[in-house]
Amino acid sequence: MKPSSVVFFCIMVSALLLLRTPTAAESATCDPTLLKPCAAAFLFSTRPSSLCCSRIKSQVPCYCQYLNDPSLSGYANGGKKVAAACGVSLPSC
Repeated sequence: MKPSSVVFFCIMVSALLLLRTPTAAESATCDPTLLKPCAAAFLFSTRPSSLCCSRIKSQVPCYCQYLNDPSLSGYANGGKKVAAACGVSLPSC
């Protein structure tokens, strides 16, 4: 392969990697502390705030990861109720 062909190939591969669309899980920042505004809704079944609902929506791609985390899985039922109150559908894991 000529050096110019190698350079062209490398540029094309780099461009394709930069232009690809990230998956939902890649674009979401999976950080359970972002759900802090939902604490009262999770723990005391209070009505979730609009901030809580927007955070729930942003964390939907992370739901299965949280469900599989032993330190967070205990909040799964509360999370389902809060998500439902926000009108958010959670994935099946």
